[in-house]
Amino acid sequence: MKFTRVKYIWIPVLVSLVLIPLGFYFVDWSKSGEGAGLYSRDWLPEAIFAYWNPDDFYQPVKSMVGVFEGEACVECHLVVTPGIVKDWQASRHSKVDEKVYCSDCHGSNHEELRLPTPKVCATCHAEQHNQFEDEKRFGFPSHALAMERALDAKHFVDKPKAEVTACLQCHSVATKCDSCHSRHKFSAAEARRPEACITCHSGPPHPDDETYFNSAHGKLYLKEGESWDWTKPLKKGNYPAPTCAYCHMDEGKHQVADKSIWKFGLKQINPLSSGNEIKRNKWIKLCSDCHDANWSAQQLKAMDAGRKRTWNKLYQAEAILKDLRAADNIFPSVDQRPFYPGDTADSLFQRERIGFFEGQASAFYNVSPIERDYFEMWYFGNLGAYKGSAHGDNSFVNKWHESMDKNLQNIKDKAEKLHSSGKIKIDKSIIKDIWNKGEYTEFNREHN
Repeated sequence: MKFTRVKYIWIPVLVSLVLIPLGFYFVDWSKSGEGAGLYSRDWLPEAIFAYWNPDDFYQPVKSMVGVFEGEACVECHLVVTPGIVKDWQASRHSKVDEKVYCSDCHGSNHEELRLPTPKVCATCHAEQHNQFEDEKRFGFPSHALAMERALDAKHFVDKPKAEVTACLQCHSVATKCDSCHSRHKFSAAEARRPEACITCHSGPPHPDDETYFNSAHGKLYLKEGESWDWTKPLKKGNYPAPTCAYCHMDEGKHQVADKSIWKFGLKQINPLSSGNEIKRNKWIKLCSDCHDANWSAQQLKAMDAGRKRTWNKLYQAEAILKDLRAADNIFPSVDQRPFYPGDTADSLFQRERIGFFEGQASAFYNVSPIERDYFEMWYFGNLGAYKGSAHGDNSFVNKWHESMDKNLQNIKDKAEKLHSSGKIKIDKSIIKDIWNKGEYTEFNREHN
């Protein structure tokens, strides 16, 4: 009997010893294709990807050969690309005693040129690079993990390259420093201005630009910002109103994820946990550069109350959708519409994408109208209300809560009809053929 028990204990141990190495091998194999990320074998990169993700895709030009030092680079490029050289001449790189030449960043051998990545910049700017890399410990979303987030998403394989190229343009903040410091001037003064951030932080999923510029801070910046001295560091007393970098990169620290109390509005988190208490104190200390500390604390409490209102509405919607799924009354159901990327048409585990993170799929794929209402609640309404609260724009908070109320009522009305009609029978092949076949779909499948 004792021997039998021991035998059963060893079976899962031995299975684990086999499966764990196989898992690591599979991940390495899946990342070894011509693309990048977990699905690298399922797609091919466009030429422009070399500029968004140079470590994986950049190849030196073949139009010039030879080894050249910095002064020779400048002499040649004054003729070939004078704008780039003028930007470099205006930068601190050209004004220090030991100039930082083109060859220091790009290499000297023209046949082995590189595009500078954060690792290259770290040879001189180690402190900033280490702060940036340290951001990874906070998980998604963060600048340091932005490229990984894009490449490891299933929809990156499935969507047309014209669309995902636009994604990489912003997600490349993880793979090159010129997302914030424009090449080749690399001006800190330029990076301190809101425009350096809103190049990417704009639009419905992250309306940072709209909420900031509509706040008292943003209005003051729009009125007076051109006259501010942007060469000053991000310290108390140097600016009449805060900008993105002043709040999110406290005193120039290259990290933006360390004060995220509500995970940038994406997640319900207990604000009174020990970790969040530390973050809250950071918020209050920062706001106290200009405001009374008690007033600043009250603004956080107002945000907490807004978050509770938001999640109460989202949970109501989720409960309704889960009841529909349990009754098999969502239409069209998951087996009546195209399968998700990475799945197969007859996958045993296909389910409607209901719930917080799974709901993101509704942004990209054909779903039922009631699921789309839920997606708009948490992706647009939830994030819009959070950004409005975080940036001091109460009109935006009210706007998106009204939108969420409308979505929730639509969900209740549609759910009532779906429950009363019961399971709707339909010829699955007809619907799937509409979405899975056709000129656009076939072209994308062949050219991905």
